[in-house]
Amino acid sequence: MAIKLFAAIDVGSFELELGIYEISVKSGIRKIDHVRHVIALGRDTYNNGKISYDLVEEMCSVIKDFADIMQSYKVIGYRAYATSALREAKNNQIVLDQIKVRTGIEVKIISNSEQRFISYKAIASKDAEFSKIIEKGTSIVDVGFGSMQVSLFDKDALISTQNLMLGVLRIREMMGAVQVNTKMQNTLIEEMVDNELYTFRKVYLKDREIKNLIGIGESILYLSRGSNGGKAVEWITAEEFIVFYEKILKMSSDQIQERFGVNAEYAELLVPAAIIYKRVLELTGAEMFWIPGIRLCDSIAAEYAEESKSVKFHHDFSEDILAASRNMAKRYKCHVPHTAILEKYVLDIFDSMKKYHGMGKRERLLLQISAILHACGKFITMRKPSESAYHIIMSTEIIGLSHMEREIIANVVRYNGVEFDYSRMHLNEEMFRNTKGELSKEDITILMAKLTAILRLANSMDRSHKQKLSDSRMSVKNRQLVVVTSYEGDITLESVAFQQKADFFEEIFGIRPVLKQKRRLS
Repeated sequence: MAIKLFAAIDVGSFELELGIYEISVKSGIRKIDHVRHVIALGRDTYNNGKISYDLVEEMCSVIKDFADIMQSYKVIGYRAYATSALREAKNNQIVLDQIKVRTGIEVKIISNSEQRFISYKAIASKDAEFSKIIEKGTSIVDVGFGSMQVSLFDKDALISTQNLMLGVLRIREMMGAVQVNTKMQNTLIEEMVDNELYTFRKVYLKDREIKNLIGIGESILYLSRGSNGGKAVEWITAEEFIVFYEKILKMSSDQIQERFGVNAEYAELLVPAAIIYKRVLELTGAEMFWIPGIRLCDSIAAEYAEESKSVKFHHDFSEDILAASRNMAKRYKCHVPHTAILEKYVLDIFDSMKKYHGMGKRERLLLQISAILHACGKFITMRKPSESAYHIIMSTEIIGLSHMEREIIANVVRYNGVEFDYSRMHLNEEMFRNTKGELSKEDITILMAKLTAILRLANSMDRSHKQKLSDSRMSVKNRQLVVVTSYEGDITLESVAFQQKADFFEEIFGIRPVLKQKRRLS
């Protein structure tokens, strides 16, 4: 297969980056050019809530240069993603419009969970190392300029992931107003980090044993090179990192600039980064630190390579999203046998109805997650569990899902328990931004109605929570979805519930669900 030339643009909180990549089935992903420009967008956002006109001017000028470089390489495609600085800016839509009008480049703001998930894909592209390291307890620590993400793996499965507002630029801006000496400032940063990490350890880490730490983010790349005289370090023990940490604390700003090859502004960010990684090492008790050298541009290229099937990954990323969802359901004490059988039922219905619902693989995943989380609201209240479930899902990041997908799931779960009202859908206007016009509010509403109809019908099949219809078989015949079970006991509760949900299902799909009990002849 021919080599594809692809461009990735990262509109970050502290810099703009362009990566040019060769992508092929034979050679995988190879970076052939990399350009970066320091611009502290996050400083405006975190201090004032908006990006200033001067920075917009500078940003458009740099991105126009990127576009010229892309044209000189004759790239076949590109993706440009913006992260927390633009995500949190009140004037982000105006900024995006200016970039598109003045440079021709269309930038998409991605959610935090999307950003961390594609970074995780870039790590997984290093198949041999990644597969081996996550066999034992492993934590991925992604320290960015606006926030940091901690993800826990155990036995090749993603256990949980949490975002903490501990980005190095955000910390530095918060410390800017504090008039203390450098030593005291570092102590305050450590206390701030400890406060966030203490809660994380108590809720998510518990007695879990972490053997390995995977460090990603721009700052760790500089730290790894600076710890070895300019040559990048890929593996380092916890003890070696602590020794390096003690050295960097004693350096002046000028010494840090010279040692790490950065300007004065960037030098101020490296000590907070070192403090964060050091405290995470101590918190988890990890023995080894792997630094795979991943930038967001590399992650964007990995995402494109996987989706275009130019490169095959051996790791199943959908299973990670499902594992994170199941751990979330476990945290909210969802009934495991009922949830497991409901997963089976919704997928059986979905697969039986392929010719009639017009949905694909991604919608199937969203339906499955809806089934997993449908009862999480009962942890809060038994009176209005669907409403509580909506708020739980909207308040919890699920790695790999966009904000829009999470809102779809939250609404499907909500309308599983209350009447589906097209005019009162919980739809946030934000969810339709940056979809490039692919989905309208009407499209989303119809999709939610389809998924809700399937979830409702599946839920009715286990109304008693005794998995009576676990042997059921489904097929569509003569405009009927025929569900046949050989269960010989009483299924009155399931039959009544099934009939109650059948009308809405037929309204959405034009197919009438019918439940039949196949009895043996005595």
